[in-house]
Amino acid sequence: MDQTLQLVLDSLWPLAKGALTGTIPLTLASFSLGLLLALVVALMRISSNMALSAIARVYISIIRGTPLLVQLFVIFYGLPSLGVTIDPWPSAIIAFTLNVAGYAAEIIRAAILSVPTGQWEAGYTIGMSRSRTLYRLILPQAARVAIPPLSNTFISLVKDTSLASLILVTEMFRRAQEIAATSLEFMTLYLTAAALYWVICLILSTIQTRMEGRLEKYVV
Repeated sequence: MDQTLQLVLDSLWPLAKGALTGTIPLTLASFSLGLLLALVVALMRISSNMALSAIARVYISIIRGTPLLVQLFVIFYGLPSLGVTIDPWPSAIIAFTLNVAGYAAEIIRAAILSVPTGQWEAGYTIGMSRSRTLYRLILPQAARVAIPPLSNTFISLVKDTSLASLILVTEMFRRAQEIAATSLEFMTLYLTAAALYWVICLILSTIQTRMEGRLEKYVV
């Protein structure tokens, strides 16, 4: 029992370091890029241009209809067969970014459509262009609706980054695997990693609640 406790204590810093240098940066980079791409895809999805809307529909369908693990393997292990080799970190970021964008695009689209059409008309009435109305009136109100599901997507991404260990990216779960392989205490290390993931998600849930409160003032 004492040895198990000591192993947990000794492994806390390596796992936390894996989270700080791997899991968290990978999550932040992928989610930020994915959110930008999602906004573009969402605007294409609601565009009156049929071609743009069709492209967005197909993209979303492919991303939501295939497993993230398969997407990750296609990019890292599949593309080299076509002469395109990408290092583990960029491969993980690309895969997670594309995956986040596919799901977040539908969230953003639904949030934009939830804003009353009268808000568009109000913007036009005071001389705003469509793009300015979108930026100044529509998106702030849509953000309040989108924050909860987007936060859930972000939290899911934190956990999904553990899949990056399968393409040799050193993050928290891979650290746990490495320590478990040398100590043979697989259950102990995996439970310790699970506990750290849980703590991170609790922190993110708290931040989510505060963001919702700050965005409340934009609801009309």
